[in-house]
Amino acid sequence: MTRWVAGVDGCPGGWIAALRRLGEAGPVVVRVVPDLAALCDGPEAPAVAAVDIPIGLPERVGAGGRTAEQLVRPLLGPRRASVFPTSARAVVYAPDYTAAIALARTGGLQPFAPSPPANAIFPRIRAVDALLRRQSDLRERVYEVHPELAFASLNGGVPLAAPKRAPAGAAQRRAALRRAGLPEEVVEAAPPRGAARDDLLDALVALVVAQGLAAGRGLSYPDPPERDAHGLPVAIWTLPPTEARS
Repeated sequence: MTRWVAGVDGCPGGWIAALRRLGEAGPVVVRVVPDLAALCDGPEAPAVAAVDIPIGLPERVGAGGRTAEQLVRPLLGPRRASVFPTSARAVVYAPDYTAAIALARTGGLQPFAPSPPANAIFPRIRAVDALLRRQSDLRERVYEVHPELAFASLNGGVPLAAPKRAPAGAAQRRAALRRAGLPEEVVEAAPPRGAARDDLLDALVALVVAQGLAAGRGLSYPDPPERDAHGLPVAIWTLPPTEARS
C-alpha cells in the first residue's frame, strides 16, 4: 500500500493538497478537496499531513495568542503580522461574528476581539478541531504549520522580505521551493481550479515540512508541544534551518 505525505492549505474551493509518495523524490500530485476529512479518509490518505490551520484551542488566551504564536511571531520580522492570535475555543465556536466579538469582549476569555480574517477561517478551524477530536489517530498524523515560518526555514531562518502576493514575493517563494527539491513543473504550475497561486505555494511549502516530519526532522514551537483540554497538540511545526537548506 502506497503511503503519502501532504501539505495542505485552505483555498476558495475547500483545501488544496500537495501530495508525494513517502520517501520518494517523485512527482507531486496537487488537488483541491472539499475538506480535510475527505483527504484523510481517501485513497491518498497521508501518513503525515502538514496543514496551515490552528490546531488545539485554548479555553482562555492572552493578548499574544497561544504560546506557539507568541514564539513564532518574533522570528518572522516583516511577516510577523501573518501570525494572528488564535481565539479561545468558545469564541471560535460562537454562532456568528457578532456573537464572537461580544463573547470576546464580555466573557473574560481573551483580551482581544477576533479580526475579520481570523473570523473567516473559524469554520475551517472548527472542522479540523472536530475531525481530530473524533478521530484520535489523526492527532499524530496531522500537524499545524505556518507557511511564512516554513519559508523562513527554507531561507536559512531569515524571513522572506516581500509579501507572498507580490511578484517578487512569489518569485522568492518559488526559488525556495526549488532549493528544497520540489520539481520545477509543480513549482511553476498554475493552481488547480478553486485555488489561487499563493495557495499552491503555501501547500507546497507545507509539503516540504511534511516530508521532514515524516523523516523525524521536525522542529516545534513550543518544544514539546502543549495539549489543549481535549488532548489535541498545540504547536506550530517547521524544519530546522540547517535541515531545510540541505
